[in-house]
Amino acid sequence: MPKIHGGHTTYGEAIGILMLDTQFPRLPGDIGNATTFPFPVRFKKVPSAVPQRVVLERGAGLLDAFIHAAKELEADGVRAITTSCGFLAVFQPQLAAAVTIPVFTSSLMQMPVVYRMLQPDQRIGVLTANGDHLTPQVLRAVGAADVPYVVAGAEHTPEFYEVFVKNGDAIDPAAAEAGVVRMATGLLERHPEVGAFVCEGTNFSTFGPAVQDATGRPFYDIVTMTHWVYHAVVKRRVLGGHL
Repeated sequence: MPKIHGGHTTYGEAIGILMLDTQFPRLPGDIGNATTFPFPVRFKKVPSAVPQRVVLERGAGLLDAFIHAAKELEADGVRAITTSCGFLAVFQPQLAAAVTIPVFTSSLMQMPVVYRMLQPDQRIGVLTANGDHLTPQVLRAVGAADVPYVVAGAEHTPEFYEVFVKNGDAIDPAAAEAGVVRMATGLLERHPEVGAFVCEGTNFSTFGPAVQDATGRPFYDIVTMTHWVYHAVVKRRVLGGHL
């Protein structure tokens, strides 16, 4: 058997996650809660990347900090990198070019694939932390500019917005879940042609089961995408076993 070479302090963390600089609670199901995943992940906080700066100011002045953190994760041995905010889609080209491993900045990258799964007269319902800031620039950066979609923004859902965008230090989980369900069901009432939900905001993931129960629609989020990428970069050997 050939020698196995080292070079890192820790091993087995295939997915690296670039984290915003936040103080709000990270509930199970959230990208920032390690128990969300059945496999190890490695977190890297980007200093000064507070939610309002990323969501409302398009990450102004933060690109170099995110590139530096991504390179550190790659040096730590992760096999793919994601983030904890879908609005970092605007950095997708630069981050992908900065490292040699796959980078998926935003759950919105799923939109073209999900749309192809729907009926021709259906559209995607996007749940976002702020609907006013989900611009064509964001969607172009992840190849979703031509996908038919409608939007529900959390700026009208204070139970969610005050915590996850304004970086509150406490949450009422039941109230936040009810607010997110209202967002989704309200969007579906206004646009019954919505065939599936795709979340921009990573913090919607915790409330996905409740949305799915209330709407009966597929629910795609950053956790969905992280599982998909993980299984692409860590394949389980099956040949050689017993049938």
